[in-house]
Amino acid sequence: MREVLIHDTLTGKVLPLRPRDEGRVGIYACGPTVYSRIHIGNARPFVLFSLFKRFLEHEGYEVTLVVNITDVNDKIYDAARAQARPSAELAAEMSGHYRADTDALGIGRPDHEPLASETIGPIVDYIAALIDSGHAYAAGGDVYFRVRSDADYGSLSHRRLEDMDQGEDVEGAERKQDPLDFALWKGHKPGEDTVWDSPWGAGRPGWHIECSAMAEEFLGVGFDVHGGGSDLVFPHHENEAAQTRAARGEELAKLWMHNGMIQFTGEKMAKSVGNIAPLHEVLARHGRDAVLMYLVSGHYRQPLAFSPSELADAERRVERIRDALRRLKDGHPSPPDMAAHREAFFDSLAGDFNTPAALASLFEWVREANRRGQGVGDGDLREMLGVLGLGELMARDHAGVMDSVDPEALALLEQREQARRDRDYEAADQIREQLSAQGWEIRDGPDGPELIAL
Repeated sequence: MREVLIHDTLTGKVLPLRPRDEGRVGIYACGPTVYSRIHIGNARPFVLFSLFKRFLEHEGYEVTLVVNITDVNDKIYDAARAQARPSAELAAEMSGHYRADTDALGIGRPDHEPLASETIGPIVDYIAALIDSGHAYAAGGDVYFRVRSDADYGSLSHRRLEDMDQGEDVEGAERKQDPLDFALWKGHKPGEDTVWDSPWGAGRPGWHIECSAMAEEFLGVGFDVHGGGSDLVFPHHENEAAQTRAARGEELAKLWMHNGMIQFTGEKMAKSVGNIAPLHEVLARHGRDAVLMYLVSGHYRQPLAFSPSELADAERRVERIRDALRRLKDGHPSPPDMAAHREAFFDSLAGDFNTPAALASLFEWVREANRRGQGVGDGDLREMLGVLGLGELMARDHAGVMDSVDPEALALLEQREQARRDRDYEAADQIREQLSAQGWEIRDGPDGPELIAL
């Protein structure tokens, strides 16, 4: 096994991964709040931690990846109220869309995807432990965490207490003993149509306690890697860490791994700003291979620009690989004297999962294979592409385009192209799914779309 290094947000250092249980790695990554369909920015952590798991498994580790779904939240209440529908119904629908949209990335699913709404019992128990230990208090149906009771509060986000704002609504502020305190349980309010019983009255959990409970349920305390977007460092992850220290007397996770945001016109992509690109629309426009290539083109810790030119560059990179595959010997080992490029690829991933450096080595391998001409075995390339979730490029290219395509499938393909021209990306996405059910994969390339037999 290579030594795997990760930049740890808590210490600000690149540290070696030292699994709690030898040979096994537990990863928890915060998933979406399902009040609408996810955007390309939400896809970045999903792809990052799914591919990081693939890499660790390539290195010989047994990996458990947990990615939660937040289906109880103020944003869900607000969105459902605006649509005059039950919030649980909206959350269930958007959870389904989230799974379908991320399934379309073709990189598999996390090992566990817990729902906040199905973890109420462990959440209530967690809150009770915090009250019993004096780290939390009930007030008028709410329960709040005493921030100043945790001497290490602020250590993850590297903030001073006087510079902190929990960002919670002003409603309920009069019930807090300290403005810094944050909600663990929120008493039921008019207009909130999902509610659970608790020792402190009817209500529902706060956002932060949900993840502490879900992470512990599947990975225990002191698991190896906690991940998510850098926008979650404060207050979400800071509060998770504080809750667990207070309730369990130890750290929730050994390493904290955060990805940078995707930026559109210089701002973080966010639904609240309105500058979003829904994942299913981006996939309909560019295809999953180009989207994956785009998402691994920048180092995970850095912001990633989103623009048509960035996606076009990803499409060109994918086509370079496809072009190389046409000249490689399918299923044959690669020349031993080209192995240095493969080793550099995996060494880059071991060094804080540096995908841009890994891609550079992959394309050096492709350049050398092209220079040698016909007859180079594809073994090295197959191995590298598999870890990046692009292994399907091998199967697709060698399967080839069907000589005789069902006219109905061709007609659907044309309908999908018309829908894209009309910017009706929801219809285009539905047609893609219909073709997939019929055994066809759409491959979008520079020369237009083509149908590949699954």
